[in-house]
Amino acid sequence: MKEAPQIEHKGIIKEIKDNDLKVSIVSHSACASCEVNGVCSVSDLEEKIVDVFVENPNEYKEGESVEVFYKQSLGFRALLIGYLLPFMIILITMIVMLSLTEKELIAGLVSLGMLIPYYLTVYFAKNKIKKTFSFSIKKSIVFSQVNSVQL
Repeated sequence: MKEAPQIEHKGIIKEIKDNDLKVSIVSHSACASCEVNGVCSVSDLEEKIVDVFVENPNEYKEGESVEVFYKQSLGFRALLIGYLLPFMIILITMIVMLSLTEKELIAGLVSLGMLIPYYLTVYFAKNKIKKTFSFSIKKSIVFSQVNSVQL
């Protein structure tokens, strides 16, 4: 069975609290590899702190280098919840209200107003959503040079 694609980032553990690790990851933009990135004023680095739940926090220590990863399919689910569903709510509500009232102002206001219950639902379901969108962690493998002894 083929393993689902994952998105990985190298990070450093900043804080350990109960079973929750705060890991600092650095996101690089495409500008980082550009030959003329010194000329451009676009920022190419951004530090983000992510929460990672672990079963045994004693295996980790602050300052340790780790790899944080999550399934790529979760990114599509986040896109659905954050952008596509709200867009569909606005679009469908706009079409229905325009056909019922034929007044654009009312249709627009009602369409935008429909986002209030949607985002309230998302807010109150944040704990369930947080469990769904959890990151996984593994220790980074550090290769050290081993001096071989000749016999």
